[in-house]
Parts: sequence; structure tokens; C-alpha cells
Amino acid sequence: MWSIIKSSAYKATTPIVRILNKTGITPNGITTIGFGITLVSTIVLIIGGEAGNRGDFRYVFWFGVITLFGGLFDMLDGQLARLTNKTTVFGALYDSVLDRYSEMFMFLGISYYLVAHHYFLSSLSAFIAMIGSIMVSYVRARAEALGVECTVGIMQRPERVLTVGISALFAGVVSFVFGDFKFSVSWLPFPLFENISVFTIPIFLLAILTNFTAFQRIYHCKQTM
Repeated sequence: MWSIIKSSAYKATTPIVRILNKTGITPNGITTIGFGITLVSTIVLIIGGEAGNRGDFRYVFWFGVITLFGGLFDMLDGQLARLTNKTTVFGALYDSVLDRYSEMFMFLGISYYLVAHHYFLSSLSAFIAMIGSIMVSYVRARAEALGVECTVGIMQRPERVLTVGISALFAGVVSFVFGDFKFSVSWLPFPLFENISVFTIPIFLLAILTNFTAFQRIYHCKQTM
């Protein structure tokens, strides 16, 4: 299923890549722009943590929009490199390094926002999700350095970015449509479900699935070596 979605996305962005090629921008330039967009999304959440109210999800919504927009550039740089025959070893390294920085800054913004508005358990999930995300990439890099191809796993970078971006966007939409919605039960000291849950439940799942993916890759390497 993901391969079909990915193939369709590449086909849809091909005209954009051709336009970018005419501008003379390099693949590394696209990578840098994508990283800059991610920094903007992080700043939006930090501002939301400082200036926003607990029930105000406008900052989360715009974080989602900007994150998805930045994820688009993550596809465009590789496509542009292949189209212009500018694929280089340094370009691959540069892309991977900025991808890791992008994810760490993304989760920094999420954790900051959640802590600022006293969602402490959810901020812990975001931190664990960040650990898992980095380990997914590290296991692949280490395995391939040892000569083992390691691309298996259910929660790779595109899935992670889409999960975070879409859940943030929908949290903002739900807040706008339903207002300050909460579902509580008498025996729990906190709401069982509220608007922020649209954002934090997927992050909790990321915390589980990213680390599971890292162990999937470790097991794959054990079976292969």
C-alpha cells in the first residue's frame, strides 16, 4: 500500500521537479530549504507553547501544515538529483544528516509545546518517539556500513512525517469544529479523550512503532548476517 502511495506522490510531484530544474537550484539547496521549513514549524510550536493557551490549537494546526509542506521537499531533493544526474555521495550524506536534524528539531518543538501546556506524559511519548526515530535510521546506517541492506520496517521516515503532520493538522480542525471537547470518566483524574488526543495518541503510537521498527531491523540483520 505504501509503495503505491509513494509512487503516486512521485508522479504528482514530477512537474514541480521539472520546474525546479529550470531554476538552476541544486538538490542540496532543496534539502536545505526543507530543513529550514522544519525549523519554522518547530518555532511555531515553541511560540505556541509560550503565547498560546492550553485549548488553542491554531499553533498545532499550522505546525502540521508546515511539517507536511517540509516533507514535500524531502521527496523533491532526491527526484531532482536523479533527474539532473547530480546524485553524489556527499549529497546522500548531507540529506541524511539534515533529515536527522529535522526530526530531532520536530520532536523538540512537540515536546516543548506539550510540556508548556502541562501534557507531561504525552511529552514523554514524543521524546521516546524521537529516540525510536533516530534508532531506526542508525540501525540502517550501521547495517549498511557492515554490508547488509536494511530497509525493512513499518515506521520509516516518510510514515513518521506524515503521521505527525496529519495528526497535528486534524487536531486543529477538530478543535475548530467541536470547540473545547472533552470526554471524561469519574474514576480518572484526567480526561479520557480531548482535542489534543487527536495529536498525542498518534505520537504515543509512534513511540511504540518506531522502536519496534528499530528492533525489526536488528532482527533482520541477525537473520541476514
